[in-house]
Amino acid sequence: MNIAVIFGGRSDEHEVSRSSAVNVIKGLDSDRYEITKIGITKEGRWYLTEASTGEIASGAWENRPDNRQACIPADPTVHGILVFDEEDRATAKRIDCIIPVLHGDNGEDGTVQGLFELAEIPYVGPGVKASANGMDKSFTKIIVGETGITQAKYCVIKKKDFADDREGEIMNALSTNDGKLPLFVKPSSAGSSVGASKVEKKSELEGAIENAFKYDDKVLVEEMIVGREMEVAVLGNHNPKASCVGEILSAGEFYDYDAKYNNPESQTRVVDDIPMSKQKEIRNSAVEIFKVMDCRGLSRVDFFYTEDGRVVFNEINTLPGFTNISMYPQLWEAMGIDQPTLLDSLIKLAIEEHTYDEKY
Repeated sequence: MNIAVIFGGRSDEHEVSRSSAVNVIKGLDSDRYEITKIGITKEGRWYLTEASTGEIASGAWENRPDNRQACIPADPTVHGILVFDEEDRATAKRIDCIIPVLHGDNGEDGTVQGLFELAEIPYVGPGVKASANGMDKSFTKIIVGETGITQAKYCVIKKKDFADDREGEIMNALSTNDGKLPLFVKPSSAGSSVGASKVEKKSELEGAIENAFKYDDKVLVEEMIVGREMEVAVLGNHNPKASCVGEILSAGEFYDYDAKYNNPESQTRVVDDIPMSKQKEIRNSAVEIFKVMDCRGLSRVDFFYTEDGRVVFNEINTLPGFTNISMYPQLWEAMGIDQPTLLDSLIKLAIEEHTYDEKY
Protein backbone atom coordinates (compact mmCIF):
# COMPACT_ATOMS: atom_id res chain seq x y z
CA MET A 1 0.00 0.00 0.00
CA ASN A 2 1.41 3.38 -1.03
CA ILE A 3 1.06 6.05 1.65
CA ALA A 4 1.83 9.68 0.82
CA VAL A 5 3.10 11.80 3.71
CA ILE A 6 2.69 15.48 2.84
CA PHE A 7 4.57 18.03 4.97
CA GLY A 8 5.73 21.64 5.05
CA GLY A 9 3.42 24.21 3.53
CA ARG A 10 3.07 27.97 3.43
CA SER A 11 1.73 28.55 6.94
CA ASP A 12 3.51 29.92 10.00
CA GLU A 13 3.59 26.35 11.32
CA HIS A 14 5.85 25.05 8.53
CA GLU A 15 8.59 23.95 10.94
CA VAL A 16 6.09 22.19 13.23
CA SER A 17 4.80 20.29 10.21
CA ARG A 18 8.30 19.05 9.37
CA SER A 19 8.83 17.86 12.95
CA SER A 20 5.51 16.01 12.90
CA ALA A 21 6.32 14.44 9.53
CA VAL A 22 9.59 13.02 10.84
CA ASN A 23 7.77 11.13 13.59
CA VAL A 24 5.01 9.96 11.26
CA ILE A 25 7.54 8.61 8.74
CA LYS A 26 9.48 6.86 11.51
CA GLY A 27 6.24 5.42 12.90
CA LEU A 28 5.00 3.91 9.64
CA ASP A 29 5.79 0.23 9.14
CA SER A 30 8.12 0.25 6.11
CA ASP A 31 7.54 -3.49 5.61
CA ARG A 32 3.83 -2.84 5.25
CA TYR A 33 3.78 0.48 3.42
CA GLU A 34 5.60 2.16 0.57
CA ILE A 35 6.14 5.69 1.86
CA THR A 36 5.95 8.53 -0.66
CA LYS A 37 7.29 11.79 0.78
CA ILE A 38 5.91 15.03 -0.63
CA GLY A 39 7.33 18.29 0.68
CA ILE A 40 5.79 21.71 0.18
CA THR A 41 8.11 24.72 0.39
CA LYS A 42 7.17 27.97 2.11
CA GLU A 43 6.60 29.36 -1.39
CA GLY A 44 4.04 26.64 -2.06
CA ARG A 45 5.99 24.43 -4.48
CA TRP A 46 5.33 20.68 -4.20
CA TYR A 47 8.18 18.16 -4.59
CA LEU A 48 8.49 14.41 -4.48
CA THR A 49 11.57 13.84 -2.33
CA GLU A 50 13.73 10.96 -1.16
CA ALA A 51 15.00 13.05 1.75
CA SER A 52 15.98 11.41 5.02
CA THR A 53 14.12 12.26 8.20
CA GLY A 54 17.15 14.28 9.28
CA GLU A 55 16.98 16.38 6.12
CA ILE A 56 13.26 16.90 6.60
CA ALA A 57 13.77 17.97 10.23
CA SER A 58 16.44 20.52 9.34
CA GLY A 59 14.78 21.80 6.17
CA ALA A 60 17.74 20.63 4.05
CA TRP A 61 15.38 18.40 2.04
CA GLU A 62 14.66 21.39 -0.22
CA ASN A 63 18.28 21.39 -1.46
CA ARG A 64 18.35 17.82 -2.75
CA PRO A 65 19.14 17.78 -6.49
CA ASP A 66 16.98 14.69 -7.04
CA ASN A 67 13.76 16.38 -5.87
CA ARG A 68 11.08 16.28 -8.55
CA GLN A 69 8.26 18.75 -8.89
CA ALA A 70 4.92 17.07 -8.23
CA CYS A 71 1.24 17.80 -7.86
CA ILE A 72 -2.05 16.09 -7.05
CA PRO A 73 -4.38 16.56 -10.02
CA ALA A 74 -8.09 16.94 -9.38
CA ASP A 75 -8.69 14.26 -12.04
CA PRO A 76 -9.87 11.18 -10.09
CA THR A 77 -8.70 8.77 -12.81
CA VAL A 78 -5.09 9.47 -11.78
CA HIS A 79 -5.75 8.54 -8.13
CA GLY A 80 -2.37 9.84 -7.08
CA ILE A 81 0.32 12.33 -7.98
CA LEU A 82 1.96 13.53 -11.16
CA VAL A 83 5.75 13.70 -11.00
CA PHE A 84 7.62 15.86 -13.52
CA ASP A 85 11.08 15.17 -14.94
CA GLU A 86 13.61 17.78 -16.05
CA GLU A 87 11.82 18.14 -19.40
CA ASP A 88 8.44 18.63 -17.70
CA ARG A 89 7.16 15.23 -18.76
CA ALA A 90 4.67 13.89 -16.22
CA THR A 91 4.50 10.38 -14.82
CA ALA A 92 1.57 9.24 -12.70
CA LYS A 93 2.21 7.56 -9.35
CA ARG A 94 -0.72 5.89 -7.61
CA ILE A 95 -1.41 6.78 -3.98
CA ASP A 96 -3.64 4.60 -1.80
CA CYS A 97 -3.95 6.97 1.17
CA ILE A 98 -2.66 10.42 2.12
CA ILE A 99 -1.46 11.49 5.56
CA PRO A 100 -1.52 15.31 5.44
CA VAL A 101 0.97 16.30 8.13
CA LEU A 102 0.13 19.94 7.56
CA HIS A 103 -0.72 22.61 10.11
CA GLY A 104 -2.33 26.03 9.79
CA ASP A 105 -3.49 27.73 6.61
CA ASN A 106 -3.71 25.57 3.48
CA GLY A 107 -3.18 22.48 5.62
CA GLU A 108 -5.89 21.94 8.19
CA ASP A 109 -8.42 24.55 7.03
CA GLY A 110 -10.25 22.42 4.46
CA THR A 111 -8.43 23.69 1.37
CA VAL A 112 -6.11 20.74 0.76
CA GLN A 113 -8.84 18.37 1.96
CA GLY A 114 -10.99 19.69 -0.89
CA LEU A 115 -8.23 18.78 -3.34
CA PHE A 116 -8.08 15.23 -1.95
CA GLU A 117 -11.86 14.96 -2.31
CA LEU A 118 -11.71 16.04 -5.95
CA ALA A 119 -8.91 13.55 -6.59
CA GLU A 120 -10.94 10.86 -4.78
CA ILE A 121 -7.98 9.72 -2.69
CA PRO A 122 -8.57 8.55 0.90
CA TYR A 123 -6.91 10.83 3.45
CA VAL A 124 -6.37 10.86 7.20
CA GLY A 125 -8.34 13.37 9.23
CA PRO A 126 -11.59 15.32 9.12
CA GLY A 127 -13.23 16.41 5.87
CA VAL A 128 -13.60 19.81 4.27
CA LYS A 129 -16.39 21.26 6.41
CA ALA A 130 -15.09 19.99 9.74
CA SER A 131 -11.57 21.17 8.92
CA ALA A 132 -12.72 24.65 7.89
CA ASN A 133 -14.98 25.07 10.92
CA GLY A 134 -12.33 23.68 13.26
CA MET A 135 -9.70 26.05 11.93
CA ASP A 136 -11.90 29.13 12.41
CA LYS A 137 -12.40 29.31 16.17
CA SER A 138 -15.34 31.70 15.86
CA PHE A 139 -17.26 29.11 13.82
CA THR A 140 -16.21 26.39 16.25
CA LYS A 141 -17.70 28.40 19.11
CA ILE A 142 -21.00 28.85 17.29
CA ILE A 143 -21.29 25.12 16.56
CA VAL A 144 -20.17 23.95 20.02
CA GLY A 145 -22.52 26.51 21.56
CA GLU A 146 -25.41 24.37 20.32
CA THR A 147 -24.34 21.55 22.66
CA GLY A 148 -24.61 23.60 25.84
CA ILE A 149 -21.01 22.77 26.78
CA THR A 150 -19.50 25.64 28.75
CA GLN A 151 -17.04 27.88 26.90
CA ALA A 152 -15.44 31.27 27.51
CA LYS A 153 -17.35 34.46 26.74
CA TYR A 154 -16.05 35.93 23.50
CA CYS A 155 -16.44 38.49 20.76
CA VAL A 156 -15.19 38.56 17.17
CA ILE A 157 -13.47 41.54 15.54
CA LYS A 158 -13.00 41.73 11.77
CA LYS A 159 -10.10 43.66 10.29
CA LYS A 160 -12.30 45.86 8.08
CA ASP A 161 -14.59 46.75 11.00
CA PHE A 162 -11.53 47.57 13.11
CA ALA A 163 -10.18 49.83 10.36
CA ASP A 164 -13.54 51.61 10.02
CA ASP A 165 -14.23 52.08 13.74
CA ARG A 166 -11.19 51.28 15.83
CA GLU A 167 -12.50 52.87 19.02
CA GLY A 168 -15.89 51.19 18.76
CA GLU A 169 -14.37 47.75 18.22
CA ILE A 170 -12.02 48.21 21.17
CA MET A 171 -15.05 49.05 23.33
CA ASN A 172 -16.79 45.90 22.05
CA ALA A 173 -13.73 43.88 22.99
CA LEU A 174 -13.62 45.39 26.48
CA SER A 175 -17.26 44.44 27.01
CA THR A 176 -16.52 40.74 26.30
CA ASN A 177 -16.44 39.92 30.01
CA ASP A 178 -18.44 42.91 31.29
CA GLY A 179 -15.33 45.08 31.28
CA LYS A 180 -13.30 42.67 33.40
CA LEU A 181 -9.66 41.96 32.64
CA PRO A 182 -7.58 40.02 31.77
CA LEU A 183 -8.70 39.08 28.27
CA PHE A 184 -7.15 36.68 25.80
CA VAL A 185 -6.66 37.84 22.19
CA LYS A 186 -5.82 35.49 19.32
CA PRO A 187 -6.26 35.10 15.56
CA SER A 188 -9.48 33.25 14.81
CA SER A 189 -7.74 30.91 12.36
CA ALA A 190 -4.23 30.12 13.60
CA GLY A 191 -2.82 27.14 15.42
CA SER A 192 0.00 26.51 17.92
CA SER A 193 -1.08 29.71 19.76
CA VAL A 194 0.54 31.80 17.01
CA GLY A 195 -0.29 35.50 17.47
CA ALA A 196 -1.97 34.97 20.85
CA SER A 197 -1.51 37.33 23.78
CA LYS A 198 -2.83 38.03 27.25
CA VAL A 199 -4.21 41.51 27.93
CA GLU A 200 -4.06 42.71 31.54
CA LYS A 201 -4.42 46.47 30.95
CA LYS A 202 -6.81 48.38 28.69
CA SER A 203 -3.79 50.09 27.14
CA GLU A 204 -2.51 46.70 25.90
CA LEU A 205 -5.68 45.70 24.03
CA GLU A 206 -5.18 47.68 20.84
CA GLY A 207 -1.66 46.34 20.34
CA ALA A 208 -2.78 42.77 21.02
CA ILE A 209 -5.55 43.06 18.41
CA GLU A 210 -3.15 44.55 15.85
CA ASN A 211 -0.67 41.74 16.51
CA ALA A 212 -3.36 39.09 15.99
CA PHE A 213 -4.38 40.75 12.72
CA LYS A 214 -0.89 39.94 11.37
CA TYR A 215 -2.03 36.31 11.17
CA ASP A 216 -5.72 36.55 10.27
CA ASP A 217 -8.43 38.97 9.15
CA LYS A 218 -10.58 37.96 12.10
CA VAL A 219 -9.64 38.13 15.78
CA LEU A 220 -11.16 36.38 18.77
CA VAL A 221 -11.29 38.18 22.12
CA GLU A 222 -12.12 35.90 25.06
CA GLU A 223 -12.51 36.16 28.79
CA MET A 224 -9.43 34.75 30.46
CA ILE A 225 -10.24 31.37 32.00
CA VAL A 226 -7.97 30.59 34.94
CA GLY A 227 -7.55 26.86 35.11
CA ARG A 228 -5.49 23.82 34.26
CA GLU A 229 -5.14 23.06 30.54
CA MET A 230 -6.54 19.64 29.67
CA GLU A 231 -6.41 17.79 26.35
CA VAL A 232 -8.15 14.69 25.03
CA ALA A 233 -7.30 12.70 21.89
CA VAL A 234 -10.28 11.42 19.91
CA LEU A 235 -10.03 8.57 17.39
CA GLY A 236 -12.67 7.08 15.11
CA ASN A 237 -15.29 7.78 12.48
CA HIS A 238 -18.92 7.09 13.33
CA ASN A 239 -18.15 5.61 16.75
CA PRO A 240 -15.26 7.72 18.09
CA LYS A 241 -13.35 6.93 21.27
CA ALA A 242 -11.66 9.31 23.70
CA SER A 243 -8.24 8.78 25.27
CA CYS A 244 -7.37 9.43 28.88
CA VAL A 245 -7.07 13.10 29.88
CA GLY A 246 -3.72 14.85 29.52
CA GLU A 247 -2.51 18.10 31.04
CA ILE A 248 -0.25 20.86 29.77
CA LEU A 249 2.24 22.19 32.32
CA SER A 250 3.38 25.34 30.58
CA ALA A 251 6.71 26.93 31.42
CA GLY A 252 5.26 30.26 30.29
CA GLU A 253 2.30 32.26 31.53
CA PHE A 254 0.23 30.43 28.95
CA TYR A 255 0.95 27.73 26.37
CA ASP A 256 1.95 29.92 23.42
CA TYR A 257 4.21 28.95 20.51
CA ASP A 258 7.40 29.69 22.44
CA ALA A 259 6.33 27.74 25.54
CA LYS A 260 5.18 24.84 23.38
CA TYR A 261 8.18 24.40 21.07
CA ASN A 262 11.11 26.42 22.43
CA ASN A 263 10.97 26.06 26.21
CA PRO A 264 12.18 22.66 27.45
CA GLU A 265 10.59 23.28 30.86
CA SER A 266 7.08 22.93 29.42
CA GLN A 267 5.75 19.45 30.16
CA THR A 268 2.78 17.22 29.47
CA ARG A 269 1.38 14.47 31.65
CA VAL A 270 -1.55 12.12 32.08
CA VAL A 271 -4.02 13.45 34.66
CA ASP A 272 -4.51 11.36 37.79
CA ASP A 273 -5.46 13.93 40.43
CA ILE A 274 -8.93 15.15 39.49
CA PRO A 275 -12.17 13.28 40.27
CA MET A 276 -13.03 10.45 37.91
CA SER A 277 -16.44 12.05 37.35
CA LYS A 278 -14.73 15.16 35.98
CA GLN A 279 -12.37 13.11 33.82
CA LYS A 280 -15.44 11.34 32.42
CA GLU A 281 -17.13 14.69 31.78
CA ILE A 282 -14.07 15.94 29.88
CA ARG A 283 -13.82 12.76 27.79
CA ASN A 284 -17.55 12.66 27.03
CA SER A 285 -17.53 16.34 26.08
CA ALA A 286 -14.59 15.72 23.73
CA VAL A 287 -16.51 12.99 21.91
CA GLU A 288 -19.67 15.13 21.76
CA ILE A 289 -17.72 18.04 20.26
CA PHE A 290 -15.99 15.69 17.78
CA LYS A 291 -19.42 14.51 16.64
CA VAL A 292 -21.17 17.89 16.47
CA MET A 293 -18.22 19.25 14.46
CA ASP A 294 -18.68 16.30 12.06
CA CYS A 295 -15.09 15.18 12.50
CA ARG A 296 -13.64 11.84 11.44
CA GLY A 297 -10.37 10.03 11.91
CA LEU A 298 -8.74 12.13 14.60
CA SER A 299 -8.88 15.37 16.52
CA ARG A 300 -7.59 16.75 19.80
CA VAL A 301 -10.07 18.60 22.00
CA ASP A 302 -8.79 21.07 24.61
CA PHE A 303 -10.42 22.23 27.84
CA PHE A 304 -9.77 24.23 30.98
CA TYR A 305 -10.43 22.71 34.39
CA THR A 306 -10.99 25.46 36.95
CA GLU A 307 -10.31 25.50 40.67
CA ASP A 308 -14.04 25.30 41.42
CA GLY A 309 -14.40 22.18 39.23
CA ARG A 310 -15.81 23.67 36.03
CA VAL A 311 -14.97 22.09 32.67
CA VAL A 312 -14.67 24.81 30.00
CA PHE A 313 -14.16 24.03 26.30
CA ASN A 314 -11.17 25.81 24.77
CA GLU A 315 -10.68 24.64 21.17
CA ILE A 316 -10.44 21.70 18.79
CA ASN A 317 -7.44 20.79 16.65
CA THR A 318 -8.48 18.71 13.64
CA LEU A 319 -4.91 17.82 12.61
CA PRO A 320 -3.01 17.64 15.90
CA GLY A 321 0.75 17.58 15.93
CA PHE A 322 2.85 14.41 15.93
CA THR A 323 6.08 15.96 17.19
CA ASN A 324 8.13 14.50 20.05
CA ILE A 325 6.20 16.67 22.53
CA SER A 326 2.75 16.42 20.94
CA MET A 327 -0.02 15.27 23.25
CA TYR A 328 -2.11 13.34 20.71
CA PRO A 329 0.23 10.35 20.20
CA GLN A 330 1.35 10.50 23.85
CA LEU A 331 -2.20 10.05 25.11
CA TRP A 332 -2.78 6.98 22.96
CA GLU A 333 0.61 5.63 24.04
CA ALA A 334 -0.62 5.95 27.63
CA MET A 335 -3.67 3.89 26.59
CA GLY A 336 -1.40 1.12 25.28
CA ILE A 337 -1.53 2.10 21.60
CA ASP A 338 1.94 2.74 20.18
CA GLN A 339 2.52 5.06 17.24
CA PRO A 340 2.77 2.38 14.50
CA THR A 341 -0.54 0.90 15.66
CA LEU A 342 -2.10 4.37 15.88
CA LEU A 343 -1.01 5.19 12.32
CA ASP A 344 -2.35 1.84 11.09
CA SER A 345 -5.70 2.73 12.67
CA LEU A 346 -5.76 6.19 11.10
CA ILE A 347 -5.04 4.78 7.64
CA LYS A 348 -7.72 2.13 8.09
CA LEU A 349 -10.26 4.76 9.22
CA ALA A 350 -9.44 6.96 6.21
CA ILE A 351 -9.98 4.11 3.76
CA GLU A 352 -13.15 2.97 5.54
CA GLU A 353 -14.62 6.49 5.39
CA HIS A 354 -13.72 6.82 1.71
CA THR A 355 -15.38 3.48 0.95
CA TYR A 356 -18.45 4.50 2.99
CA ASP A 357 -18.73 7.80 1.08
CA GLU A 358 -18.48 5.98 -2.26
CA LYS A 359 -21.16 3.50 -1.21
CA TYR A 360 -23.63 6.06 0.10
